[in-house]
Amino acid sequence: MTLRIAINGFGRIGRNVLRALYTQGYRQDLQVVAINDLGDSGMNAHLLRFDTVHGPFSGTVECDKESLTVNGDRISVSAIRNPAELPWKAQDIDVVFECTGLFTSRDKAAAHLTAGARKVIISAPASGADATIVYGVNHDTLRQSHQIISSASCTTNCLAPVAQVLHRELGIESGLMTTIHAYTNDQNLIDVYHTDPYRARSATQSMIPSKTGAAEAVGLVLPELAGKLTGMAVRVPVINVSLVDLTVTLKRETTAEEVNALMKEASQHSKVLGYNTLPLVSHDFNHNPLSSIFDANHTKVSGKLLKVLSWYDNEWAFSNRMLDNCLALHNAE
Repeated sequence: MTLRIAINGFGRIGRNVLRALYTQGYRQDLQVVAINDLGDSGMNAHLLRFDTVHGPFSGTVECDKESLTVNGDRISVSAIRNPAELPWKAQDIDVVFECTGLFTSRDKAAAHLTAGARKVIISAPASGADATIVYGVNHDTLRQSHQIISSASCTTNCLAPVAQVLHRELGIESGLMTTIHAYTNDQNLIDVYHTDPYRARSATQSMIPSKTGAAEAVGLVLPELAGKLTGMAVRVPVINVSLVDLTVTLKRETTAEEVNALMKEASQHSKVLGYNTLPLVSHDFNHNPLSSIFDANHTKVSGKLLKVLSWYDNEWAFSNRMLDNCLALHNAE
């Protein structure tokens, strides 16, 4: 059975979800049949074809006022502000990918159910969701009864696989995370008014401290770590690829060699965790589909105090995990 998918919001994540569906082997199980976005369909088609970060789309894209046609598959398009008014029942939608960044609570996302969709997957942390899922860490907790789930954030998807291994093998007492994060669309190219004085400043000219709930959200995915992790972000002048810097106090002393061996072993049995020993920089991880690429070159230990680094393509990897979560939700018991 091929699941019928709708995408609400055709921005960075929405477009990359569609690209990944066609280029990463998901098309045989999933078909996008509808896209709702307030933007012009011709411009959306152009942005799907050509992408500064991920390069030109390898397939074909055509458009008219009512549809996009991707690799011969017709996708109906609409521009409706209220999700409750979307034609999901008539289009027999199995799952909506909620990618606007606006409907990030259960109450708001439930409008898609009102419109006739069977399930909703939110591309952001979401309050009141039936479950917060980091694929590869806790996707086995999904149940058929779940209607609205959150895929957490790109940063939580990078942090959780690393934290899971460290806690299972060494025990985490507490931890602090800094994500050194590529700038996003919620920042300004030049200094312009913003409700956040940090994000009001030029994203291209400064390292910008920012807030993130990604570390705390690990507790939703791994309850045994609830209350043990916190963190912050520093937005930096790169367009894509970010880095988790995690410092934890362990229950026992360890060595860098032991930690690296544990992470290497874990990566060999994981679809989402990678392991790197090459002297690489952020650009080398662009378009990498893994949620978290542990960098063994930078592991530092002082007794029970441990610092590790892990890379992630904050767009592409997360978009792939949206698709993985969709299949996992469909196959849940």
